[in-house]
Amino acid sequence: MATIRKRKWANGTSTYQAQIRLKGHPATVEHFERLTDAKAWAQKTEAAMKEGRFFPERRKQTKTLAELADRYIREVCPEKKSAAEITRLLEWWKAEHGHLVLANLTAEALTEIRDELATKPSARGKGGSIISGSTVNRYMGALSQALTMASREWGWMTDNPIRNVTKKKETRGRVRMLTDGERDKLLVACRASGAWYLEPAVILALCTGMRRGEILGLRWADIDLKRARLTLDETKNGERRGVALAGPALEVLKELAKVRIIDNDRVFHGTGSFEHSWQRAVTKAKIIDFRFHDLRHTAASYLAMKGASPSEIAAVLGHKTLQMVKRYAHLHDEHIAGVVSRMVETNLGGVTYSGPTAKVAPKGEVVPLPVRRKRAAT
Repeated sequence: MATIRKRKWANGTSTYQAQIRLKGHPATVEHFERLTDAKAWAQKTEAAMKEGRFFPERRKQTKTLAELADRYIREVCPEKKSAAEITRLLEWWKAEHGHLVLANLTAEALTEIRDELATKPSARGKGGSIISGSTVNRYMGALSQALTMASREWGWMTDNPIRNVTKKKETRGRVRMLTDGERDKLLVACRASGAWYLEPAVILALCTGMRRGEILGLRWADIDLKRARLTLDETKNGERRGVALAGPALEVLKELAKVRIIDNDRVFHGTGSFEHSWQRAVTKAKIIDFRFHDLRHTAASYLAMKGASPSEIAAVLGHKTLQMVKRYAHLHDEHIAGVVSRMVETNLGGVTYSGPTAKVAPKGEVVPLPVRRKRAAT
């Protein structure tokens, strides 16, 4: 018996799910954008089942990559934090390779597409540079998510062939940090920018290592000024994170709380021109090659130079693993070297080494080493 349900999605669109449950046949489900198409498919498929003309495997072999992208974007993407980015990547797959039938999508074919993609020019690159290995991996990763859904839950494939495709080698993560002089010039430029929100946002980033989206998305309900703490419910990795407030960061929020808008719970409101104001401030401060996200790296470098361990830095920044923190390891090592040097100066300053003047005999007694004499010149 066929059942048709209307499903509304988070992006405002609607589809119709047609499901057939008939004794002796596995439950069969299909999705349509129009109700008439869903009814026609249900009637035709149910009749084919009763007459013994329905072959599910043949139906799977007609699904294309374009159909996969459309369904994933419609049904799955709205539930993901990175919906816009995944949608953009899948739209590329649909436009470039949407005609491919999923049943013919092999690891070999995907490897050729990966290698071809790696030769394309970068949209942000200069001087004819090609896209990076990490960018190629993001394209492949977006498709892999959709293929996994198609194989595990939708029954369109038996396996995800991209699992057998090797990822491209990624370059070491960017680490750009402010010098003390650059930091002071940047804060002055932010203060003079005319954008009230710019300097407080920069100070919060430097003191807490928060991302720009986390800062601009702050609500007063997330902040506890008495406990000097705030809670981030929406983070990049999807986990809640507590952030300690101290020094300038705490003072900034206390000052902003004095002039907060009653009917708006956002701490930073009216920030539509944030990127423009930020770029102008960076230019005015004459700082080269610096992004807002680099303030996060700067905060991490401050922690490392004060002796914070990699796990402590990861906890502050909200990293699930220590992989991202390895870029600051050399700063932590420099701090440890300084600690050792100060310990030696304080506790072992009077210890000297005069060279190998004695050896230990088998029974433990000290025996003087023979004195080497220079040969007389002949």
